[in-house]
Amino acid sequence: MTDSKDNNNQKLSGWRLKIHEIIFEADTFWGKTFDVVLLIGILLSVLIVCLESVVEIRAKYGHILKIAEWTFTIMFTAEYLARVLSVVRPSKYIFSFFGLIDILSIIPTYLGIFFAGAHTLLVLRIFRLIRVFRIFKLVRYVGEAKQLGMALRASWAKISVFLIVVISLSVLMGSLMYLIEGRENGFTSIPKGIYWAVVTLTTVGYGDIAPQTVIGQTLATIIMIMGYGIIAVPTGIVSSELVKSHKKEITTQVCHHCAREGHDIDAEFCKFCGSKL
Repeated sequence: MTDSKDNNNQKLSGWRLKIHEIIFEADTFWGKTFDVVLLIGILLSVLIVCLESVVEIRAKYGHILKIAEWTFTIMFTAEYLARVLSVVRPSKYIFSFFGLIDILSIIPTYLGIFFAGAHTLLVLRIFRLIRVFRIFKLVRYVGEAKQLGMALRASWAKISVFLIVVISLSVLMGSLMYLIEGRENGFTSIPKGIYWAVVTLTTVGYGDIAPQTVIGQTLATIIMIMGYGIIAVPTGIVSSELVKSHKKEITTQVCHHCAREGHDIDAEFCKFCGSKL
């Protein structure tokens, strides 16, 4: 118990505090500059991975792309180590959502030395763009994301029931269409009919299978009309939960101990680990 309190009372100082303010905060000039550079680096690194997948470009500029890829990997590795060193309790950051995303964004390049093709997983870096909402002063979007997450969790039970109903309808309609149309019209099995029902119910309509009989076309029309109504159901469920949820103003301040953000604007202590902000 005493050790836990001691850890929460520890504070960063010197160069570790300076690095923490630059890397984790977005309310200072250098913090914003760092995040802008990070944003550009992430976008360019993802672009390089995408370009390398094009055979013509890889054949002509493969060497340059490889150098650029390693340059960004080394840069992100240094950034990851700096993040680990600039928090009081590194394990909290390492095993956090962003900590795992950060390490997963650099591992593929090193794995590529031993396993061919592993570097393509570098597109995971795109998830790191979530961080840079702060640089544009879009703190409210962080709050909106949290609010949306709460609404989705609150409506999960209703959505689960809705999905069960949709799946049941798809199985029923697919089975009926198999009986009505038969193999001669492309409905060679019940799973094939279920596939058609899902495509039709979701209003995608690939057109690879279509009913030919009057009864089948009538059933298809009913399913299409149902599809438009069904699409609106999840939206309504989540929207109602969003209205119920209470929006709070939050800040970009990051806890020195657990590296978590999303604190209320007037918070003096971290709501995740209890440390003083």
